[in-house]
Amino acid sequence: MEPVPETWERAVAVVAHPDDLEYGMASAIARFTGQGKQVSYVLVTSGEAGIDGLAPGECGPLRREEQRRSAAAVGVDHVEFLGHPDGSVEYGLGLRRDIAGALRRLRPEVVFGMNFDLTWGESGSVNQSDHRAVGVATLDACRDAANRWMFAEEGDPWQGISAVYIFGGRATTHFVDVGDTIECGVASLEEHRAYIDGLGQDFDPDRFLRDMGGYGGMLAGCEYAVLLQSFSV
Repeated sequence: MEPVPETWERAVAVVAHPDDLEYGMASAIARFTGQGKQVSYVLVTSGEAGIDGLAPGECGPLRREEQRRSAAAVGVDHVEFLGHPDGSVEYGLGLRRDIAGALRRLRPEVVFGMNFDLTWGESGSVNQSDHRAVGVATLDACRDAANRWMFAEEGDPWQGISAVYIFGGRATTHFVDVGDTIECGVASLEEHRAYIDGLGQDFDPDRFLRDMGGYGGMLAGCEYAVLLQSFSV
């Protein structure tokens, strides 16, 4: 594995739901914003179907606000929601168009996305359909954003994306040392209190992130690390 290059200035993270970034990636984002880099969040849904005991009309606004506070904890002040229905995200031209439009507006050099494999690692646990659809669409949208003949209504093409990094997948090519920022990641995850409480089980954000980051650190040769897979577009 190699460390993620840090010569870029602007990045966009694209995921399906509020809290997706906070299960590990936020610690890396805190490192980047601490270096003065600009990182923006694009959430495809508002996570409105994510809490069993809370109706979507009440849940969506609550989770959007939790996400904004969570982003602020790691130095991110731009968070946008694309408004696709939680739990019903479909891969297709509409999803690609909306993500490509966000990339053209925000003009990142690097894009971060989430595992789009059928399962999580070796556990056999099935990855959510929203994650799969958004992950693949993000890769395609990076290429769409550069093609002036695709989605011309979404603005001028943006051809400045040098790499896409996917977290949570099985193949790892790069890592981010988060030894100095893991506490920021924990604080970011803790902002999703309504969602965590809605799980109906004991969950310790600090222990979860330190266990996961410690495993990554063993592979990367540091105390705590976030593991990523690189794609070129």
